[in-house]
Amino acid sequence: MFELPSNDGDFSPELRTYLGTLGTKRPAIVLAFPPKAAGTFLRTAAIKAIGGELLRVVYAQGSRDAQLYLPTFIGYYLGGFCAGPLVAHVHMQAFPPNTSFLEAFNIYPVIMIRSIPDMLTSYWDMLEASSVRHQGLNCTIPSDFREMGSHRKADFLIDVVGPWYVGYYATWLEYAERNPDRVCTLTYSSFLEDPAATLDILLRHARVPRSRQECQAAIDVVWKERSDYRFNEGIEGRSHQYFSVARIERIARALSYYPSTTAQRAELIGL
Repeated sequence: MFELPSNDGDFSPELRTYLGTLGTKRPAIVLAFPPKAAGTFLRTAAIKAIGGELLRVVYAQGSRDAQLYLPTFIGYYLGGFCAGPLVAHVHMQAFPPNTSFLEAFNIYPVIMIRSIPDMLTSYWDMLEASSVRHQGLNCTIPSDFREMGSHRKADFLIDVVGPWYVGYYATWLEYAERNPDRVCTLTYSSFLEDPAATLDILLRHARVPRSRQECQAAIDVVWKERSDYRFNEGIEGRSHQYFSVARIERIARALSYYPSTTAQRAELIGL
């Protein structure tokens, strides 16, 4: 636990072997979703389907990317924290320390593809609906956000919050391209069309499969309470009511720097 990994997060061979052995003891589901991509809804459905428990697996997320916390995982695999399988929902990018960590425990992460402008739209709604959150993702939300004019709000979300989403997809899609069997890539459109099928795919990838009937039953329970689990409108294309074409093109231009996003580019900008 106290042996430092390398700067890139690589563990020594001895420690990696030990962590790999621990990883065989209990299942773990890690939804490495971006914010506003149905992560809270799906993690709750997964918990219902497998009798799992939500566990915070980061030391202190605060206003930054999630970074997985080794003592929590060791404690979990040794039988602590919760009786059922661990279910974690973390907003993290696929930086080498994170992927090395997941590989060491042989955890198979799940990500979600959704239009970035649509997610920024839901983020905007969230900030408007509650007292301003001063902690964003790798940024600070201005204390006067709700008093800003709509154009300034739009620019803030595109200029400051948007780059995190671009980095998220740049890292995860590159990692998934190199490790297609390790990453389950879901799409928001497929989730809206058939939530139970999406849950089925998620659980099978995480090595805790359940029957289609069990998945549907879990979805049915959570669907009745979806507003409690931050499921907002669930409508694709709402971003065009919030962001101009020129602003959305700024997201497209940022994505263009990363070849790994090419295949999903249209979906990521909401075309």
